[in-house]
Amino acid sequence: MTSELTSRDRQLLQAFRWLNRYMLLHWRLGLGPYANRRELSGQIMVLVHVGRKTGRIRRTPVNYVILDGDVYCTAGFGAAADWYRNLLVNPQVEVWLPHGWWAGQAEDVSDSPERLALLRQVLIASGFAARAAGLDPMRMSDEALDAASRSYRLVRIRRTQALTGPGGPGDLAWVWPAATALLLGLLLLPRCRRR
Repeated sequence: MTSELTSRDRQLLQAFRWLNRYMLLHWRLGLGPYANRRELSGQIMVLVHVGRKTGRIRRTPVNYVILDGDVYCTAGFGAAADWYRNLLVNPQVEVWLPHGWWAGQAEDVSDSPERLALLRQVLIASGFAARAAGLDPMRMSDEALDAASRSYRLVRIRRTQALTGPGGPGDLAWVWPAATALLLGLLLLPRCRRR
């Protein structure tokens, strides 16, 4: 994938990989909804998909916007993005949104006549990510945005079923009470020894 990218894009991709690890942990600890600030980090969801080669479950934080009930996201590094290629092979996905967990069906809509308007909304909702990629979706003309984002892939996810149970957002939230109990134990241990 990285051989098709410029040096700047490779550096940006590496930075986003580290940020994505942090964001995924944030979501798994149950803090994902608190990080969704459109003006700062942007609207971030976790896209759960199946690896096209491994068959393993993959989780990828991506920026998104909801329009007319559908979830839209973009592969800013184009068709070479692993998560995007996984969706082409297996379009059944899950999305972890700040207010719900959903099963859905992903579809590439990059050839839609509404592509540019939809993409602009995703990029606006992405907070700093679009600006980090050198885009200003609020100010760019349609022609400039189209030229700058020609390689971007636009994905629509139609939510099919609300999900609940284990394995979703907050699956590591048990860490908070365990860590609290451990810290309290460590704080109270010296007092018990003094007595």
